[in-house]
Amino acid sequence: MADELRIDKWLWAVRIYKTRTMAGDACRAGKVKIDGIAVKPSRILKTGDIILVSLGPLTRTLKVTSLIHNRVSAKLVPESLEDLTPAEEYERIKFMQELNAEHRDRGTGRPTKKERRLIDKLKRDE
Repeated sequence: MADELRIDKWLWAVRIYKTRTMAGDACRAGKVKIDGIAVKPSRILKTGDIILVSLGPLTRTLKVTSLIHNRVSAKLVPESLEDLTPAEEYERIKFMQELNAEHRDRGTGRPTKKERRLIDKLKRDE
């Protein structure tokens, strides 16, 4: 039993999800896959498994390097998993955030009504 662990518990322990309930809900929603197949929260995980986890627009690819039964500090997480997510995936997310975010200089305050109308007009034209 020491070399087996439920996937929802592992996802919680390595800080992919904030709570074990959220990890279980993600599994039930089909956002966690092993070998391209959606898994249930009770799926037994083994060392060496490769997991695809959809976190919003980001799809992370993780390899299980060790099984841990209790939640660990963020510094110890790299000992339990290997992040195989391609760099292009992170770049795509960064690009999407830059594309959707307006930039205002610090200290300029909230936009005026006129500025807000101009921002709305620019967003509609794109």
